[in-house]
Amino acid sequence: AGLSQDELKKLVGFKAVDDHVRSGMVVGLGTGSTAAFAVERVGQKLKSGELKNIICIPTSERTREQAEGLGIPLCTLNEKSHIDVSIDGADEVDPDWNLVKGGGGALLREKMVEIVSDKFICIVDESKLCKGLGPGFPLPVEITPFCHEHTQRVIAALPAIKPFLKEAVLRRGSCANNKRDGDNIAVTDNGNYIVDLHFKETLRDAPAAAAQLKTTVGVVDHGLFINMATEVIVAGKDGVYV
Repeated sequence: AGLSQDELKKLVGFKAVDDHVRSGMVVGLGTGSTAAFAVERVGQKLKSGELKNIICIPTSERTREQAEGLGIPLCTLNEKSHIDVSIDGADEVDPDWNLVKGGGGALLREKMVEIVSDKFICIVDESKLCKGLGPGFPLPVEITPFCHEHTQRVIAALPAIKPFLKEAVLRRGSCANNKRDGDNIAVTDNGNYIVDLHFKETLRDAPAAAAQLKTTVGVVDHGLFINMATEVIVAGKDGVYV
């Protein structure tokens, strides 16, 4: 009772590792303030000897730096194309466990890692739960820098997007958040740009929006993670629940 948001994030981050990570596994490490606690827990358990012979795949440069600092052995998908479990946060979770991710700018690497994982454990605090995706958190779309203004217009006009869209905003400043904290265009770890789609109402058909975005030339990937989470661990005012 009375725990801070960081304390709640720590609870779910630690529980995900304690419940799902075993010696000998290949583990995907997510990006963001909640996932950072899971990375911390993996480091603790390796140091204590409770975990042995695991190798991890980070989903961003920030996560890679944190993991290296904790002595966690790392590789990439080039070495391991099959992952036992990935642990990552989300910006929104709907009742069907569809997610919006990418507020921290790592959506492409997160999706590449989590799509080849036997289990993807999503860890959130209760504030991330919503009745439907859209108005609560902007949807990030990673696009190529080439003719980015054109791609931004095409995205905004997609049939599953346009009726619900308030505005499409090119991310500026730091790529690691969707606040405008600089004038330069934000650049992802992959050298791309991000357009944040702000919605005035709930997306009626998130899977259709995901499909239309994915087939738009110039879009690298998007922050809709449809039917990917195998478990959602939530920290709420009454404790942690799955």
